[in-house]
Amino acid sequence: MIRLSDHLKQRFGEKVYRLSLSSGCTCPNRDGKIGYGGCTFCSEGGSGEFASDPVSINEQIEEAKKRIASKTDANKYIAYFQSFTNTYGDVGRLYKLYKEAIEREDIVALSLGTRPDCLDDEVMHMLLKLQRIKPVWIELGFQTVHERTAEQIRRGYDLDVFEDAYRRLKENYFEVIVHVIFNLPGESREDMLNTIRYLSGLKPTLDGIKLQMLQILEGTELALVYQNEPFPLMDLETYSDLVAESIRILPKDTVIHRMTGDGPRKLLVEPLWSLDKKRVLNAINHRLIKREIL
Repeated sequence: MIRLSDHLKQRFGEKVYRLSLSSGCTCPNRDGKIGYGGCTFCSEGGSGEFASDPVSINEQIEEAKKRIASKTDANKYIAYFQSFTNTYGDVGRLYKLYKEAIEREDIVALSLGTRPDCLDDEVMHMLLKLQRIKPVWIELGFQTVHERTAEQIRRGYDLDVFEDAYRRLKENYFEVIVHVIFNLPGESREDMLNTIRYLSGLKPTLDGIKLQMLQILEGTELALVYQNEPFPLMDLETYSDLVAESIRILPKDTVIHRMTGDGPRKLLVEPLWSLDKKRVLNAINHRLIKREIL
């Protein structure tokens, strides 16, 4: 098992910390191109509640550094654009914005959260120009391999779209990190593990993965569904066991970027145990040690 913190220290020679930034992008699943309202689990912040406000990039970076100064003594950072779809919009504007971030001496890599259906040739050309400066990581919101679940959560693209995007990204030597959500409505433990098995079989091998428990947030369509017809949610012990089994299945050289999510306290409906990140990580680590994965 390779943890992100260890991978970054080995790769860049020192501690590296991610700065959550905003590109000011929206999402085709919100503005009507594909749909309205986004995925059913997605809040108004687009999963980026901790990102800086969309002022100039240099201002955002300096503000983000101030916010995390008490947490880390790192001097090197990853410019992380998480909320909404960061390859969706005017490509000229995006290139200028990301170039401003990636050219800074204190930024070692650029990480862009996006959708597989927002990586056309023009966008790929932009990304390739950025990659000539410093590493560019592409984070794909995948969540599940199961088409029935994807339709239910209103993901907005089919599996073959993901497979085509993954192929083209890897052909151009981008590092790809895939996001997976456990406990989506209607999925069994075996369904969730089948998503991990699918990702484990990707060629070339998946560079990184983010795992998290489904978080039900106020203001989302999913919260209304849960309020009207509550569906079962995993407890911490069950979730920890699932994460450990997933890591056992994944290729040994796939970097584990995340094992639990940081939900916004003011919006989280369930599971409330996920708010105690230290407790969650301790439970997962205990399970990994018990299974002799660590």
